[in-house]
Amino acid sequence: MSNQRRTGLKNLYRQEFLRSPAWHARRDRWFRHHTRAGLVPCAACGIPDTADHLELHHRDYAGVSITRGVWQAWEDDADLIPLHPYCHELLHRLIDRDIILARHRTRRLASDHALTALQSRLPQLQEEAS
Repeated sequence: MSNQRRTGLKNLYRQEFLRSPAWHARRDRWFRHHTRAGLVPCAACGIPDTADHLELHHRDYAGVSITRGVWQAWEDDADLIPLHPYCHELLHRLIDRDIILARHRTRRLASDHALTALQSRLPQLQEEAS
């Protein structure tokens, strides 16, 4: 098992699924369901933003499948986490760089642990930057 990101052609998920009509429809459904006054808070930094400025991180790939070349996107709402692109990248870096999270934990546990670490560290980073 590996939670590390795959590169290039080895990653059909990023090359195909994230560009598929199924994913775009699922993403739109998630934001329609969770948006309050046009905004959703980033799960890492807490800053509210619009769907146009947020990405959804998969805690689990249950519900994602491909059948006869057609992608299906039936993820549970709880398996998708809204993040700013920068926060999303930081979350993946934490997972990629930690051997335990990258190779010895389920994706759900690795994502949850990395998100908790990111939530505790981001306020310090924001203070240092200002």
